[in-house]
Amino acid sequence: MIEASRDYPVVLTTSVIRSTHQGESHGGAYLVDLSDGHVQQLIDWNEPGIDWGGRGIDRGLRGIAFYEDYVYLAASEELLVYDKEFKLLERLRNGYMKHVHEICRGGDSLYLSSTGFDSILELDLRSGEFVNAYFMGVDVTRGGLRFGPYDPRRPGGARKGDTVHLNMVHYQDCGIYASGLGLTCIACIRDGQLSNYASIPDRTHNSRPYRDRVLLNETSGDRLSLYERSGEFVMGTPVPRYPKSDLKMRQLPEDHARQGFARGLCIADNGLIVGGSSPSTLSVYEPENLELLKSVNLTMDVRNAIHGLEIWPY
Repeated sequence: MIEASRDYPVVLTTSVIRSTHQGESHGGAYLVDLSDGHVQQLIDWNEPGIDWGGRGIDRGLRGIAFYEDYVYLAASEELLVYDKEFKLLERLRNGYMKHVHEICRGGDSLYLSSTGFDSILELDLRSGEFVNAYFMGVDVTRGGLRFGPYDPRRPGGARKGDTVHLNMVHYQDCGIYASGLGLTCIACIRDGQLSNYASIPDRTHNSRPYRDRVLLNETSGDRLSLYERSGEFVMGTPVPRYPKSDLKMRQLPEDHARQGFARGLCIADNGLIVGGSSPSTLSVYEPENLELLKSVNLTMDVRNAIHGLEIWPY
């Protein structure tokens, strides 16, 4: 077992502040040293020109990726490019970006889960152009799941719609792994072909291959969980919870904001697992048995939920 007193990583995390109103901060980016609990807020996100309806919608900052000396952060309809000191360098857009959630890098490509178009988009990081896209959603005419590639530079590739809440993309071993709240599988895209990698429960976040099993945030169960690829449950650990009296904005109904919402997941070089939950809390887990080693809380505002989470590489 890894000792609880050593080798904790520094992570970059983003948050979505649910049920906020125009004029209020609705997200941010934070650098967190999990060894000593030091938190540095790098960005206070208050973009006024977004859709303020519903709980999350366009609010906050989401997926995180790194390439060379650049930091990429996803907002709902744009990709923000920063340098290591968090100076904003560029804002990239594409007509098929809507409610972007997780992003990930694979080689010289960046993959984005565009939830509002049931799509995975591919950005060529060398040219800065969106070069490929894959639709994966419900066929509104025939029913069932439909999959197909399209050109994100041309109109008519995919219709706007969120039929499976495609919220996760992960690149590994030359494959693109995708999942969503409305899917009970992790799909793998390789050489333009779709296959079923693993069965998972519905209503998950951050589902990814892990030691020939599947590691995921089981959002419906408020826990970090490990499953066999067959869909058989192996083990799980509940995310931290706090006395209700300690929570800020606790008067909100749970369908607007609640504690225990598990989202955000990354793995350190030494194997330690880091997961996120609400109110914005980062937890470190032992890789062999998912034992909770420590947690760092950023805020007790129950609306503030971790979203993107990556090991800081610089």
